[in-house]
Amino acid sequence: MTVLSCDSCHCYFSRKPSQIGLAKRHFCSTYCQYKASRKGSFVRCLQCSKKVYKSLNNLKRSKSKKHFCSVLCSNIWHGKEFSREKHPNWKGGEFSYKDALKRHDVLKQCVLCGKSDQRILAVHHVDRNRKNNKLENLMWLCHNCHFLVHHYKREGLKIMKS
Repeated sequence: MTVLSCDSCHCYFSRKPSQIGLAKRHFCSTYCQYKASRKGSFVRCLQCSKKVYKSLNNLKRSKSKKHFCSVLCSNIWHGKEFSREKHPNWKGGEFSYKDALKRHDVLKQCVLCGKSDQRILAVHHVDRNRKNNKLENLMWLCHNCHFLVHHYKREGLKIMKS
């Protein structure tokens, strides 16, 4: 047995003399052989700066040359990058009344029934003009109360009193 140095990790291992002539490069394990055959490179994730390996094919195929370590990092970055004015479907923020209520710390609770589960809250325009997004014209209503206000006059009058 002949002692050789691994071409990848440089650790020493033994090999039969008949095996040495069969290959140009010698590796101590299949892991080292795989690691040496990779042609790509390590790049930094654009979101979290973690180093991640990308194959040569992946590097060539990327049009933007922006690389991420995971889909989660990609989604976080895209959410920050393509919001408001930068989003292709942005229409001037005229209808972002839900954000207006959140920015002014209005109590997130239905004005009629008092439910505070944010998943069921909707924004109601008191004068029913969706272009009038002044803070005094907006209020939180749960979906059930919102339906009642729009379809039953008696419920709409309750809002006017409060």
